[in-house]
Amino acid sequence: MRVCRGRRFPVAEQAEYRFTDEQNQLRAAVRKFSAEHFSEEKVRELMEADAPYDPKVWARLGGELGVLGLSVPEADGGVGGTLIDQAVAIEELGARLACGPLFGTVYLAIPALVAAGSGAVRDELLADLIEGTRTAAFAVADQAGVFDPEAVTVTADGDALSGTVTQVVDAGIADVLLVAARGSDGVALYAVDTTATGVQRTALATLDLTRSAANVTLTDAPARVIAGPDETTRVLNHALQVGAALLGVEQVGAAQHLLDLSVEYAKSRLQFGRPIGSFQAVKHRLANLLVDVEHARSAAYHAIWALADGSDDPALATSIAQAVCSSALTHVATDTIQVHGGIGFTWEHQAHLYYKRATTDAVLLGSAEQHRDRVAAMVLDNAETERTPRVADGLTG
Repeated sequence: MRVCRGRRFPVAEQAEYRFTDEQNQLRAAVRKFSAEHFSEEKVRELMEADAPYDPKVWARLGGELGVLGLSVPEADGGVGGTLIDQAVAIEELGARLACGPLFGTVYLAIPALVAAGSGAVRDELLADLIEGTRTAAFAVADQAGVFDPEAVTVTADGDALSGTVTQVVDAGIADVLLVAARGSDGVALYAVDTTATGVQRTALATLDLTRSAANVTLTDAPARVIAGPDETTRVLNHALQVGAALLGVEQVGAAQHLLDLSVEYAKSRLQFGRPIGSFQAVKHRLANLLVDVEHARSAAYHAIWALADGSDDPALATSIAQAVCSSALTHVATDTIQVHGGIGFTWEHQAHLYYKRATTDAVLLGSAEQHRDRVAAMVLDNAETERTPRVADGLTG
């Protein structure tokens, strides 16, 4: 499937971004695949499994659809598209609560490997992750979506790692862990096979049963270097920014699904002989949810574009996206339950699955409150009267 960038039209002709025909075709293909393999019934089935995903379906996502490496250059074995293409696919997968190690593999590990310098270990692992034959988790402690070398607790003694990293998303089902560890020369990024000696994973009980997590303890575990101390901070910060932007797009997909669900229910549910959607209070609630979803979509794709073409400061754009998207999905998920009334509170209804995903997503890579504080620090605390912080306005560049 050929993918290409979206186009920015001159202001006089078109003031908004338009997806290309290829990107729309990609969206349709992923939407169809998700409907077939991530239906509510299938998701509930996977939630009860030891590993909450189907490796065969995951391999098809990589080898057949090619959506795991959409933004990876062709020279590295990827499709050669852009991060915008990757976001289009993630939005559709997020709409269905697609089960699988997307967070660890696609959001974080693949961007980290792309940003790292080419090498035998890196190239082999990246190719396997893109094809879906292996999966990864990102065992790197972050401070609200920013890498802090001082927070690294894993130590490296030659090629052996020791230490503990807690609450690692997808660690329990991953084949490989990307681990930041401190050696004699500084902090470097390593790859650790989860089947190696000295690797212990303790599964955690999670609120969102579609997304697993585990504590990881390494005891002289054999490791291979991915990035040296000279580039690790850059590589990890890039990965965390891409991860935050893609997580925001996932939240947009889930929020849009819930809005569609609520609108359809409001049209069909009768009360006092009328559809509840005809009542002004319900209309206002749904209108407010639409504003939330559109606001989140704009913020998320703004962050994607900032990372893809440098249209804005990526750190600022990704923090804005996470602040907006986390709040939006939480609000939409909460109000979806309210619109559905008594049925929305039950285990049998899908609304609670999305509510739990919203609650979990809201604390990954930093809460909305933490990102708002960061935005304030970047825009206000460090502002100079002679220099206004640059924010993309869509009219230039």
